[in-house]
Amino acid sequence: MTNKSSPKIPELSSYDVQLTPEVIASIREVLPQVGEDVVDAVIAEVPPYQDALSGHMGETIRTAVGVALGGFLSLASGAGLAADVSAATPPALQGAYDLGRGEARSGRTMEALLAAYRIGARVAWRQLASKAVEGGMEPAMLVEFSALVFAWIDEISEASAAGHADERATTGRVQRQLRERLARRLLAEATTPEELDDAAARAEWTPPSTLTAVLVPNSQVGSILAKVNQSTLEFDDLRDLNDHTLMLVPDAHGHRRRPLMKALEGRRAVVGPAKPWREARVSYERARRVHFADLGSDTEQHLVELVLSADSDAREDLRAQVLAPLADLRPATAEKLTETLRSWLLHQGRREDVAADLFIHPQTVRYRMGQIRDVYGDRLDDPAMLLALTVALG
Repeated sequence: MTNKSSPKIPELSSYDVQLTPEVIASIREVLPQVGEDVVDAVIAEVPPYQDALSGHMGETIRTAVGVALGGFLSLASGAGLAADVSAATPPALQGAYDLGRGEARSGRTMEALLAAYRIGARVAWRQLASKAVEGGMEPAMLVEFSALVFAWIDEISEASAAGHADERATTGRVQRQLRERLARRLLAEATTPEELDDAAARAEWTPPSTLTAVLVPNSQVGSILAKVNQSTLEFDDLRDLNDHTLMLVPDAHGHRRRPLMKALEGRRAVVGPAKPWREARVSYERARRVHFADLGSDTEQHLVELVLSADSDAREDLRAQVLAPLADLRPATAEKLTETLRSWLLHQGRREDVAADLFIHPQTVRYRMGQIRDVYGDRLDDPAMLLALTVALG
């Protein structure tokens, strides 16, 4: 990864500190021990570092501490401080910046990093000040020296913070790209389970039990993301849906579906069914169908309409087939009898309910059903015909 920004050279020339060769020698002598003491204090007092300062990363941190202390001494020993700033500080600041990036990659937070700097500053100041006095520094100069120590700590901690932030930003972009690729693979028909598992691992995404597809207007994405699972996948390269983004929400099944629907109220979103995560495409396709049919926001409330509209041509053929006995009647009569037959099927033959549904007298229902039986005969007692009629007229 390349650096997003370079650490700036500190402007510390305003500190009027003149270190004699004796003071410099005294401080230089103790720098290795100061570095070790700083590391030990960080281990003891900052919990995230208790098991971190071993192996390669531990050596990197120790080296960074040593470079930072050496950079300070080079800076503090310059004539009037300004002369050696450009030569003395870049290695130390670059080391601090790189340290911040490494800490972000290791998963430690900015708060932990800055806490380590605070602890390190306290330990370093105590020992550096003690050695400076031993080397003959005048007490009056100690105040300026103290200010310089903490100003330098501020500079290198700021460089580390910048490195940490840049690494997090870079990592975040890469992770988003990998998760978008995972979402694309989930929507593809030919993707194998092994390919999906590999894509999830590359994206550092822990597969949930289920995924629920949610189609969201682009203008609503930000506000909705704040209310759903942070592992939600996003994908906005949708065919015929340029103004929408797909969210694949983890584990919104069972009793968790209700909070999701509550969060989406008034958002003009369409929510598919919860499906095993590798079958997210099924949830997406169903949400698409409900969106284009303009049925509502919850696909689970429109399953009948979805089934009946799955093959509109086949349904029209079925309708023509089962209504063939009425084809020879006058169109107005056929329409009334079709309407009555549909209500009779849906109300399971309860004459009073059919009459209330059609706003007609029960005797009229009886008369019309008599006409229907005349043309259908025994076929109205055949379960297969009743099923076909119910589907065709549903």
